[in-house]
Amino acid sequence: MSRLHAERHLVSRIGWLRAAVLGANDGIVSTASLIVGVAAASAASSDVLVAGIAGLVAGAMSMAAGEYVSVSSQSDTEQADLARERVELETKPAFEREELTQIYVKRGLQPDLARQVADQLMAKDELGAHAQDELGISELTTARPVLAAMTSAATLAVGAALPLATVFVSPPAVLVPAVSGASLLFLALLGAIGARAGGANIPKAAIRVTFWGALAMALTAGIGALVGTAV
Repeated sequence: MSRLHAERHLVSRIGWLRAAVLGANDGIVSTASLIVGVAAASAASSDVLVAGIAGLVAGAMSMAAGEYVSVSSQSDTEQADLARERVELETKPAFEREELTQIYVKRGLQPDLARQVADQLMAKDELGAHAQDELGISELTTARPVLAAMTSAATLAVGAALPLATVFVSPPAVLVPAVSGASLLFLALLGAIGARAGGANIPKAAIRVTFWGALAMALTAGIGALVGTAV
């Protein structure tokens, strides 16, 4: 007799993991780019710190608001679809049963078996069966606006604090390369941690986030230098 084994599927982490990686990545990239751009304009260290702190606070609030609004829109759409499906189940139960049956037929079940599966699932939880198999709404994918907002804001603040901390320990003469190098290292680590938590390819994820972070900092440093020279 074969022994049962526990399976570890990582898809259950997709909701909070997406928000966490997005928040931390945005915190590092936006704050580091802001610091590098201001420093490249030959600003004083105090001005660089003020810009970095302002970027952290504004970024965290913006991320929280953006995630809440975005995920709330998803939640509103899900609730509207569920309400519509609930009405259809009350008014057209036979049609809905056949609709579910055809879904299982398309997945490979024989029509008789598909009808039995649809009958049994609808007898237990008809709305749940249609939500998952017709609408694609499940416990794993259900929108959670507050959780997404809090996770993104907190991780953005943590991410933004990393390049900001580098400003405190770096001499003004090497501020731009120090913040840039440290931030790219932080991004590589973030990419690796996110990939590890999600079971994805670690080198690919690390290279991806590092590339875009380097591009963002290079552009803002160039703009800062041009503006500083012009002003």
